[in-house]
Amino acid sequence: MLSNYQNQRPSQLKMRVCTYICVVIRMKLEQAIQTQGFASQKQKAGVNIMFTAYMVKTRVTQCLKPFDLTPEQFNVMRILKGKYPEQMCVKDIASRVIERSSNIPRIIDRLVTKNWVQRATSAVDKRETVMSITQEGMEVLQQASTALDQAHLLSTGLSDEELTLLNELLDKYRG
Repeated sequence: MLSNYQNQRPSQLKMRVCTYICVVIRMKLEQAIQTQGFASQKQKAGVNIMFTAYMVKTRVTQCLKPFDLTPEQFNVMRILKGKYPEQMCVKDIASRVIERSSNIPRIIDRLVTKNWVQRATSAVDKRETVMSITQEGMEVLQQASTALDQAHLLSTGLSDEELTLLNELLDKYRG
């Protein structure tokens, strides 16, 4: 099957793989998790949020795979790009990631090895190490972001008004 795609540029193949992976058959939550029902709407909402978060993360993971990126690495690179050209210390990066983890130094190590992030000594405090995204890292991040956008991972089947409402409800849910 891959032989059909050998003449395509890597970015085209990545987009095709991502789009293919992200095609999902829509079904109700009860069908997806094979249950008869829930004790309350509150319980259903909680399970629905957890199930949807898992589904989105799985789809994002599959979409980022051709770029040799994990969602956590993507998140760190996105944070560094947001501060570019400024540098950030590990503690500041860790405070901004979506999933809190003590794994941030290892994630950064992998990104440094790939030459997507660089380390330097802070000009303010020589004891502190700071990170910044490299030009190569920016290019990979841009390609991966484009693939995620084109796959419509987060907005499948929702209008702009529905997405606005969803965002408002999720903000309210988190308090």
